[in-house]
Amino acid sequence: MLTEAVGWASAIVLLATLIRQVYVQWHTDAVQGVSRWLFRGQIAASLGFVVYSVLVENWVFVVTNSLIAVTALVGQARFWYRSRPGRV
Repeated sequence: MLTEAVGWASAIVLLATLIRQVYVQWHTDAVQGVSRWLFRGQIAASLGFVVYSVLVENWVFVVTNSLIAVTALVGQARFWYRSRPGRV
């Protein structure tokens, strides 16, 4: 039970920091310093970890990595929107 609590608490902290980063990126026009590969790598890694977590039946990581993949998708979409040519 303690093991699961540590896992869920860590997941909440990690997701809170990632959500905050996406929030800041959402409300600014700046894409300088953001690698176009950051979100792509995060998406690929998170989806791989979701598959792995399902296979080992670790539901903390299934949920956490699924939500991390969602934050990466939102971040990638915002990056594409902010960096497209001709955007005013």
